[in-house]
Amino acid sequence: MKRYSFLELIRQGLNGHSGWERAWRAADPKPAYDAVIIGGGGHGLATAYYLAKEHGMTNIAVIEKGWIGGGNSGRNTTIIRSNYLFDESAAIYNHALNLWKGLGQELNFNIMMSHRGVLNLAHDEGEMRQLKRRVEANRLNGVDAEWLDAKEVKGFCPLINISGNVRYPVLGGTLQRSGGVNRHDAVVWGYARAASDLGVDIIQQTEVTGIVIEGGEITGIETSRGRIDTPKVASCVAGHTSVVAQMAGVTLPVESHPLQALVSEPIKPILNCVVMSNAVHVYCSQSDKGELVIGAGIDAQLSYTQRGNLDIIEHQMASLMELFPTFSRLRMMRQWGGIVDVCPDASPIISKTPVKGFYVNGGWGTGGWKATPGSGHVYAALIAKDEPNAIAAPFTMDRFVSGALVAEHGAAAVAH
Repeated sequence: MKRYSFLELIRQGLNGHSGWERAWRAADPKPAYDAVIIGGGGHGLATAYYLAKEHGMTNIAVIEKGWIGGGNSGRNTTIIRSNYLFDESAAIYNHALNLWKGLGQELNFNIMMSHRGVLNLAHDEGEMRQLKRRVEANRLNGVDAEWLDAKEVKGFCPLINISGNVRYPVLGGTLQRSGGVNRHDAVVWGYARAASDLGVDIIQQTEVTGIVIEGGEITGIETSRGRIDTPKVASCVAGHTSVVAQMAGVTLPVESHPLQALVSEPIKPILNCVVMSNAVHVYCSQSDKGELVIGAGIDAQLSYTQRGNLDIIEHQMASLMELFPTFSRLRMMRQWGGIVDVCPDASPIISKTPVKGFYVNGGWGTGGWKATPGSGHVYAALIAKDEPNAIAAPFTMDRFVSGALVAEHGAAAVAH
């Protein structure tokens, strides 16, 4: 793989950009692999990259039904943060955040990482107590977090309305300065390029139709392009986690819901951070193209459709006007939906299963994107060693039997 550089960009520009290599190999499936990863989004490609880079497993394949990054990875709003409440969550999300900080250089790909800060607002006394508790829990776990009163919130993000003459006045908020946003396509392409260079086969437009089990062990998969033999199958399919698990006869406590987002027409830079509110139920950031990226919570109904209901959008807009009256005349440009898989405790599953050789990474709910590098890193270790490391251990399937849940509903909520 030829490394990208400023000098190479100039050289290619002088030659009409006709000499660039393909970013990754267009691979056809082999008859057999040491491991197969189902799902070519951020988590699947990150897993493949770390399997090859850190565990020497290069005879592996990533199987994607459509095109890489065409599922939830291409439909999320790219917010990065690690300010979760419990120790177990703080460990994995902060592990991911630390990897995000140097990921662009490691992959030799500009992932457009912007550590612009993430504000979580409080609108009543109860919410203030909860968020202050989270700040102290974060600090104990080495997560950067601070409490701002209303005037300090206004100082950090001048656009916010802190008037007391509104239904939900801003009383303060938490700030994680190292949080921010990045570019989903760039992350997916960077991981794909790096994994392909290490020998990983990335196979697109290929649907997995079945999982072959003999004597309680994985022996292969059936695809729309024929059978592939493998002793290890790792699921990374987000909203379709339960569907793939059922192919292996594994039932998971996972529900799938639509999650909507929308963007405004592009405007000049005006919003300098990410702003979230669980009370009015909206979050907002501004993309590098100038669009306001706006989202809220999941739709109530269970569905595999990549669209949602109008009432969610109406609620988002009303909430946005509460916080930012100056946005009232903006026109919305486009809307879309993804599918999120939610566990009962709003925490993920990173686990081997009763079927030997079958592994599951899912149930991330609204927190999947921010965990991408950390998730791939610990999942790769699980697949390679058949045992979870200290960061992944709290998220095995066993917790639903033991009762050792990691209940992150408050820290997940609307905050994606």
